[in-house]
Amino acid sequence: MTEAPAVDKAGKEEKDKIKILVDDYDSSEYEQMLSLYERTFNVIKENELVKGKIVAINGDDVLIDIGSKSDGRVSVNEFSDPEEIVVGNEIEVFLEKIEDKEGQLVLSKKKADSMKMWDRIVEAHEKGTVIKGKCVRRIKGGFVVDIRGLSAFLPGSQIDTKPIRDYDEYVGKTMDFKIIKVNNQNENIIISHKILIEESMAGQREELLRTIQKGMTLKATVKAITDFGVFVDLGGLDGLVHITDLSWGRINHPSDVVKLDQHIEVYVLEFDQEKKRVYLGLKQLQKHPWDEIQNKYKVGDKVTGKVVSLTEYGAFIEIEKGIEGLIHISEMSWTQHITNPTQMVSMGQVVEAQILTIDTESKKLSLGMKQLTPNPWQSLLDRFPVGTKHKGKVCNVTNFGIFVELEDGVDGLVHISDLSWTKKIFDINELYKIGDEIEVVILGVDVANQRISLGRKQLLENPWDTLENKYKVGSEAECRVIKPIEKGIIVELPEKVDSFIPASQLSTIMIKNFGEHFRTGDLINAKIIEFDKNNKKIVLSVIEYLKDKDQGVIDEYIRRFSLPKKFSLKDIQEKTRSFESEQIDFKIEDIIGDDVPAANHPPKQEKASGEAKPETEAKAEAVAESPAGESATSAEEKPEEKNEEKA
Repeated sequence: MTEAPAVDKAGKEEKDKIKILVDDYDSSEYEQMLSLYERTFNVIKENELVKGKIVAINGDDVLIDIGSKSDGRVSVNEFSDPEEIVVGNEIEVFLEKIEDKEGQLVLSKKKADSMKMWDRIVEAHEKGTVIKGKCVRRIKGGFVVDIRGLSAFLPGSQIDTKPIRDYDEYVGKTMDFKIIKVNNQNENIIISHKILIEESMAGQREELLRTIQKGMTLKATVKAITDFGVFVDLGGLDGLVHITDLSWGRINHPSDVVKLDQHIEVYVLEFDQEKKRVYLGLKQLQKHPWDEIQNKYKVGDKVTGKVVSLTEYGAFIEIEKGIEGLIHISEMSWTQHITNPTQMVSMGQVVEAQILTIDTESKKLSLGMKQLTPNPWQSLLDRFPVGTKHKGKVCNVTNFGIFVELEDGVDGLVHISDLSWTKKIFDINELYKIGDEIEVVILGVDVANQRISLGRKQLLENPWDTLENKYKVGSEAECRVIKPIEKGIIVELPEKVDSFIPASQLSTIMIKNFGEHFRTGDLINAKIIEFDKNNKKIVLSVIEYLKDKDQGVIDEYIRRFSLPKKFSLKDIQEKTRSFESEQIDFKIEDIIGDDVPAANHPPKQEKASGEAKPETEAKAEAVAESPAGESATSAEEKPEEKNEEKA
């Protein structure tokens, strides 16, 4: 007997089982009902988009029928558009799992929207279409923008063509964007709003580049303000207005003239076609203030202005925008020694002045402050007659003399040659200090040039009348070494009279370095070989002194001063015979040279063209022009004595 196949046996068992379970239906009815039931389910797969219908809304849950054995639940928070949540609406959802641990469908509306939106993003990037998005929050370098559930990055540089001053105003704002980069692997999206602005202005920019010319007047919007100027937007094209072209007047910063986003008119100064750069001006649209200056001001007018600049030689005063004048330090006070304008004025101070000169061609204005007050120099001759003695304080020490303040704001110069009748002054600072109170004689008052010449030696009688009898030619004297110099040594005779021993009168042989042999303070015997009262000079000779002495005195002299080579009485006698035909034209300043402070005026101060000289400079020039032995006043009376004594 043949055994029945295994399949038939299994089928029979299944039919028997169905027959047992369903007693109300026969097998044909059951098969028919099963077929109808199975057709009500869709073939669904996990991790795919599926269509479904909203069948109910229970609180925060939306029930969705996707044709499965059970309905799925989606939170209302996943719907970006609340109007979609309507029973009966067909929507697309993402099927994450057919059954979770509880046997429920796991659906996501948000993921479905993101997948669909990503496809649109890629398509928009490829086609260059515009999309909308909402700036949700600020992050470093830009914004996070929500595009229908997807997060995109908006760099700060891609927001607008002009600089952004307040980023917070963009938070929560919905804007149009273009996608400039998409990374499918990392799902990164970079967008730009600036591109849309540039595209909208491209035609305007091209038109402007084609038609712009030097001398045109254009409308502009202030885009950015820097220390050196202002950048403006001409309509798709940027231009620069330099700080010097903003105003005819002096300004501290461009923000003093314009403000951000301000609409202004500008003048085209230059256009660089190659670099596409436009240089603009604002002040060129206004009339230059100097064009009307002749109608507004004249010499002698009193004006008021603000100090806008300080230099070593004066202060610049702005009397109106674009018109400035210089108050030189010499025009600030009749009497005070002004070495720096800060002694009288400060930055930003409003001062009054008088117009001294107007140079329309060079656009220069000279002003004076002291002219608004009476000139005290007019009465100085009455208060300080020539020849009178006065006490004052040393207020300045220079290499050519000392300035002595006679009263508040009034001082005069004691030239180095007027300090002593007989002494050669090497360093005035060793004798006088600022603040020392001394007595002086008025030698001259020059009201026109505002100078007072003073003297110290004139307090004493001129000793040269009596010195002639004491220091006769041929007389011997003991003197003290003051200063060895290149051509000999300066010595001091009794009664503090400086004189000179030339090198040829110290030894019969040449001495190279006097400082090694004749030191300051050494005593030395010599004979006077020349006395010149007019030129106030005395010349001595050691050789002439030794000529009448024995060899022992000569040897002692050689030993005492460590002379390099011995010489005899015979050598001296031969030397003196040659001296009889030698004429020594002695002047201390010629012999000493640079070792003696010359009567030079101090360095001149820089100043504007056409201005008066500073008071100290004028005084110094008077010193330089006068004979060293006489005051500036007496020099005019005795021109024949010029360039005589300078020591």
